[in-house]
Amino acid sequence: MAKFGIGQSVRRVEDPRLLTGGGRYTDDTKLAAPAARAYVLRSPHAHADIRRIDTAAARKAPGVLLVLTGEDVTKADFGDVPCLVPLENRDGTPRGETSRPMLAKARVRHVGDPVALVVAETLEQAKDAAELIEIDYAARPHTVGTYESAQPGAPLVHDHIKDNIVFDWEMGERAKTEAAFAKADKIVKLQIVNNRLVVNSMEPRGAICEYDPKDDRSTLWVSSQGVSMIRPVVADMILKIGSPKLRVRTGDVGGGFGMKIFVHPEYPMVVWASRLLKRTVKWIPDRQEAFQSDVQGRDHVSIAEMALDKDCHFIGCRITTYAALGAYLSHFSAFIPTLAGSSMLVGLYQTPAIYVNVKGVLTNTVPTDAYRGAGRPEAAYLLERFVDHIARASGLTPDEIRARNFVKPGQIPWKTALGDTYDSGDFETVMRKGMEKADWKAFPSRRAASEARGKWRGIGMATYVEKCGGGGAPETAIAKFNDDASVTLYLGNQTNGQGHETAIRQIASARLGIDAERIAIVQGDSDVTPEGMTGGSRMVSVAGVATLGVADKIIAKGKLVAASVMEASAADIDFADGAFKIVGTDRTMSLFDVARAARDPKHVPAGEKAGLDDEFTRMPEADTFPNGCHICELEVDPDTGTLDILNYSVMDDFGSALNPLLLQGQVHGGVGQGVGQALSEKTVYDKESGQLMSGSFMDYALPRADIVPHVHFDMHNSPCTTNPLGVKGAGEAGAIGAPPAVLNAIISAIHPHTGLEHLDMPVTAASLWAAIDARRGRKAA
Repeated sequence: MAKFGIGQSVRRVEDPRLLTGGGRYTDDTKLAAPAARAYVLRSPHAHADIRRIDTAAARKAPGVLLVLTGEDVTKADFGDVPCLVPLENRDGTPRGETSRPMLAKARVRHVGDPVALVVAETLEQAKDAAELIEIDYAARPHTVGTYESAQPGAPLVHDHIKDNIVFDWEMGERAKTEAAFAKADKIVKLQIVNNRLVVNSMEPRGAICEYDPKDDRSTLWVSSQGVSMIRPVVADMILKIGSPKLRVRTGDVGGGFGMKIFVHPEYPMVVWASRLLKRTVKWIPDRQEAFQSDVQGRDHVSIAEMALDKDCHFIGCRITTYAALGAYLSHFSAFIPTLAGSSMLVGLYQTPAIYVNVKGVLTNTVPTDAYRGAGRPEAAYLLERFVDHIARASGLTPDEIRARNFVKPGQIPWKTALGDTYDSGDFETVMRKGMEKADWKAFPSRRAASEARGKWRGIGMATYVEKCGGGGAPETAIAKFNDDASVTLYLGNQTNGQGHETAIRQIASARLGIDAERIAIVQGDSDVTPEGMTGGSRMVSVAGVATLGVADKIIAKGKLVAASVMEASAADIDFADGAFKIVGTDRTMSLFDVARAARDPKHVPAGEKAGLDDEFTRMPEADTFPNGCHICELEVDPDTGTLDILNYSVMDDFGSALNPLLLQGQVHGGVGQGVGQALSEKTVYDKESGQLMSGSFMDYALPRADIVPHVHFDMHNSPCTTNPLGVKGAGEAGAIGAPPAVLNAIISAIHPHTGLEHLDMPVTAASLWAAIDARRGRKAA
């Protein structure tokens, strides 16, 4: 790997180990003693009272070690699984609370709600014993529709939450927006659905807990996006044993996408069971269980209205969103459709007056929370699908409606109507370059060629802006020098497959001037790693800047130590290529020689500790605002509803590129997820029974290779001014731009033949054929 410069395309150093079977995921954890196996018995009902639970037969079953129910949770006086985000309603009152015990006590509220935990010597014994548990349920009315659940008369998920609206939140200036609508020359309206998704990371969630009787201390191994988020919730808030009694560790993680940030009920269950049995307990779900228990994503119904003047400038925007939150508020679920995403409803446009109202809706379904992009994709899809609709209603092309309303480079820094400040960007240039890359001008001739073959061709664009890479939370980098002339960096965030090890090594290698092989990265151990979290595309812009900061502190102190050893003035010491040198001479000391010398207190400035070990905490001063333009070109077969994506182009502004190859990989993966949402993925609950109908890969369609396009990726970067690396977050961008680009292309293809102006995701072959067939022969007005 040698030495790297920032900006080089370096292949991921993790890949050879992971691709050759060297990964250590939760289920691969090496244990000191054989683990007892845990199985969670879950509710078969969407909503029901628990009249009685009889566990006597299960407790006597072969191999059974422990059976726990909600009654045991009550006796132990454990806390609930919490929502960590306070929120204020429009009327100034706090949002509602939804009590969520580890195991259901008197009522279950969704199919899959945990009811009992069985621990046995083997998983098969635990499953067999669970079948012996007798439960008398009294079914209650249920509700699963996002909009319908918020209407008067819908069954209540929690009796104290009126109309199932757990919060009624607003952003923006209502009076100013109403005034804009009052003077508008044209008002355009559209209702948009953002379909619910199951996360489906390659590695399912899992939890293993070891118990050390000597210290009365537990070690929880869990697939996470940062152990420091898990420990206080499990130890302090739920089990009340105190954080010092719990060590949380994470090894390799096979995908997170937001879902693995949170404490799910199984984590404290496993720790609790392990402490009761004083032995190791292991819970690994199968995929069907994951469908019923992992927090899910998206699920919004929105009504968007835009006021335009005579020149088609946006002068006011009103948006009302019904955001389904499931049966309970998850950790950040109150944050995702409100503070996380709503300010992005301004997009890249100059709209001077915007009012957003978000109603958090409880349903008898699995809770929702962050999923790749966490509110930002929902906002971008709503706005960019709407802007294309406005263009068509106004007789303008998709690029012209955007160009008229974009914030101009000379207006930056630009404070939006919803309070954010864009520090950099050239939005129209990014769009125009994207159009050039997609060969937009020649599209009419390609459309004519398709028509000659009986196919309908469409092209769609979506611009986007994302607020990320900040989040108001710090990241710390700790550097320790080892005896073998190497450095170990300890970080609080957690790689989930994004290439953290490569990126951090690249920054440290470039700054310290040492071979990357001499730099080791440690994550995922609450005993030694600092606080931090992976999420919100903040790894490089926050943790990377912390790495830069600790390297600079090492160099600054190293100059003083080198000056002492070489008996020179610190002002005459220069540092380059991993060595300290007296300017104008050939006298040098390597970084590692200076680190060894620094262990002698006589070479260290008075009052400072010996050694070059150091740490740096980066508190982001502002968010970053990556932006870009996605363009999708596709062809529809009107006789079957099948479609083929023929070309997919992306032009992004990521500020500056630490590693263009890593960026490209992140964008490709994000586009795959976005195309999956647009064309195939949908979580379906049956209205009559409340059952999860898409509860396995037989019924839930992840994107297949034949629908994920090759992505033509490029950048036109405007350096970010709010961090020293000049970078903007990039990990979620592909999933943000893809859904509206694909849907806009579909409408472009079918509108001239059918007059259809909108379809909801996912647009499957069956749904597209049905829409075409219903309008066959009808032309656009």
